[in-house]
Amino acid sequence: MKIIVSNRSGVPIYEQIKEQIKAAIFSGELREDDLLPSIRQLARDLKISVITTTRAYGDLEQEGFIVNVQGKGCYVLPRNKELARENALHKMEDGLGAAIAAAKAEGITYMEIIERLNLLWEADYD
Repeated sequence: MKIIVSNRSGVPIYEQIKEQIKAAIFSGELREDDLLPSIRQLARDLKISVITTTRAYGDLEQEGFIVNVQGKGCYVLPRNKELARENALHKMEDGLGAAIAAAKAEGITYMEIIERLNLLWEADYD
């Protein structure tokens, strides 16, 4: 897993780290019991403060994504099905929101959107 942070982003660095780790967990890149880089190692690799990586890992632990085993490191917890569903719904809402905005900008009607949605729903995406 590669984490990339940007000082120019409007998003705090700890939040960027947290979101990238969560994305890796949801995508399956990180699996249950995978060991994350140590807090100090990640800080060194990203050339950031240990406090920043501690905050990211602390938030992830509070949210139920990882566990810190004293003296051993931080491990990915089993994937919470409810959190995974919420993440999928959020991604879907983002995509649908963009599609609706584009449709409205071009005068596409609600019924035309529903027709397309039904066609896509019936398509084989598995």
